[in-house]
Amino acid sequence: MMKKKNHVAIFASGSGTNAQNLIEYFRDHPTIHISIIVSNRSDAYVLKRAENENVPHVVLSGKDWGENGNASQVLRDYGIDFIVLAGYLRLLPSWLIQKYPGRIVNIHPALLPNYGGKGMYGEHVHKAVIASGDKQSGITIHYVNEDYDKGDIIFQARCPVLPSDTPDSLAERIHELEYEHYPRVVEKLIMSNV
Repeated sequence: MMKKKNHVAIFASGSGTNAQNLIEYFRDHPTIHISIIVSNRSDAYVLKRAENENVPHVVLSGKDWGENGNASQVLRDYGIDFIVLAGYLRLLPSWLIQKYPGRIVNIHPALLPNYGGKGMYGEHVHKAVIASGDKQSGITIHYVNEDYDKGDIIFQARCPVLPSDTPDSLAERIHELEYEHYPRVVEKLIMSNV
């Protein structure tokens, strides 16, 4: 019997390094397929990555996110089963969260519940962690709900914050954790949802 393919949409707003990592990880996966990249910005480098990888991609913004807007149609057209946020900087509408209960996840570059919320992404997070004097940072993979970074935590991994750290040097260690863990956690979640 043929195994059912699980169709995944990656939502990203920026350069797309995590999206690239996910595409590579799932490239030859027997049951998980990255079906589309969705961005809210037409200038996001993640769209170029999608093009280079021959992954369909679309820009959806503003009115596309109404309940009967283009976003709903795109997700239907691609038969999307699971949504993975990879540096997506827009709050998801409640209709989408209700349509995909327990099937939308995000990765955050800090140990939630600290350093989360609107405006806390990328370098802003690393600056805040260093300024606080915290000795540890890390990543948090969590379910997405109607509030920024408030969904139930699925997984965390930690790394030290060194006295000599800059936002860039801390970001490098955080990226290593993201690349190592995010695809594996996503895979496990999807496989347990089947």
